[in-house]
Amino acid sequence: MNLTKLRYLAVAATFALAGPTSAQEWKPSQPVTVIVPWAAGGSTDTVTRVVAGELSKAFGQNFVILNQPGASGSVGTRAVWEAPHDGMTMAAGAVADLGAYPVFGTLDATLEDWRLYIHVANPGLVSVPVNSEWQDFGQLLEALKTSETPITVSSGGLSSATAISMQTLEKAADINYRQIVYEGGNPAVISTVSGETQFTAATATEQVDMIRAGRLRPLAVIADQPLELEGFGTVPPVTKWLPEVKSAPNYFGIYVPADAPKEVLDAMDKVWAEQIKDNEVLKKHAAERGALFNALYGDEAVAAATPYLSINAWQQFDTGAAPNDPSQFGIPKPE
Repeated sequence: MNLTKLRYLAVAATFALAGPTSAQEWKPSQPVTVIVPWAAGGSTDTVTRVVAGELSKAFGQNFVILNQPGASGSVGTRAVWEAPHDGMTMAAGAVADLGAYPVFGTLDATLEDWRLYIHVANPGLVSVPVNSEWQDFGQLLEALKTSETPITVSSGGLSSATAISMQTLEKAADINYRQIVYEGGNPAVISTVSGETQFTAATATEQVDMIRAGRLRPLAVIADQPLELEGFGTVPPVTKWLPEVKSAPNYFGIYVPADAPKEVLDAMDKVWAEQIKDNEVLKKHAAERGALFNALYGDEAVAAATPYLSINAWQQFDTGAAPNDPSQFGIPKPE
């Protein structure tokens, strides 16, 4: 065998060993920043820290959480959008917020401008302090219908789970309430525990510790099926009292600008499919926190998350809370 042929075979062997270009060849050279646009301790912050730990293992580089709350989540998300689109700065939060920012006019980037990597859906939960006079949702609903003074509900902001849940209830019943806004779900829940507000409709994830500690009493889940909470039991669906209430899964995730380098998106796709989709750590976390684990990315993620985004965006527009027509941004009207 001549020298030229030997060299050819050596080169061919090298390529064969290397195989096709691997998505995981993208290795961040420094820690990746994941901006959580809400206060520490809330539903977004809690689950994103778990996801960041799993991504750190997958990529061999730290994924670091930075809390940057403000303007119902748009401040932190804007910081990601204005940073270089190189994969080194990612956003976290609910798709219902991410896609609705253009409707509010707080950020021009539409849902199509992001690559979605979702992991859990968090239902809203109506709860009261354990010493509240209201023993079930029917009693609270009657008070909301008949009270001459607004009943106070703690909220994380205009597009928070509480705001969306309350607007959903308001469409189904004539109720009198007032939102008291805090910088995220965790401080909102604490305000209800302390008696500063009369009830909360934050996510189950944000409330579960206080429920297990006997500080909050859950009355209803904003869904058409009951919620099983480990360490507590069954929470009935709000449709038991308001059958016409429509709901959808409220998905949370991590988001990368869609024009980031292809190798970054390919690497995230691969990790999501192979190491996040059936991740036991995340499954356990979801079960403990009253969340639904369903890790999807790309078009599948968009399809799964759009129904709740539609509910949020159109409710905000129809009530006058948001000035821009959601159809301008490709957000379908809820059926």
